[in-house]
Amino acid sequence: MATTTADSTASSGWVSGLAVFAGCMLIMIGLFQFFEGLAAIINDEFYVVGPHYTYNIDVTAWGWIHLIWGAVVCVAGFAVFSGHLWARIIGILVALGSAVTQFLYIPYYPLWAVLLVALNVACIWALATYKRQDAADYYA
Repeated sequence: MATTTADSTASSGWVSGLAVFAGCMLIMIGLFQFFEGLAAIINDEFYVVGPHYTYNIDVTAWGWIHLIWGAVVCVAGFAVFSGHLWARIIGILVALGSAVTQFLYIPYYPLWAVLLVALNVACIWALATYKRQDAADYYA
């Protein structure tokens, strides 16, 4: 089946749009996590945990986890802008790890954690949506 120029341009627009969206989202999520971790390290009484949760990790430890993981997510976001398949795979894995980290953080800051889980899911969708063939056409 032959591809016309209009089809190629439309698919390239989607490819570039989703890639830019995912890269920006990863950078934003990474910065959010970084500053979330910084807040927990500087003032560990800012986050209040209710009793009776299955897991209990010190708020300062969560702060360091979020600070380091936020930097990793941010770097992955910049890597996505390179357009390479490995960067997309790393972006998906990092967003998945970030979503799990935020899920475990729900007892400490529920609405924020759920919002970041949703942003990570949107990022994973954007990185996984377009076909490798479309990306090869765009980045070639």
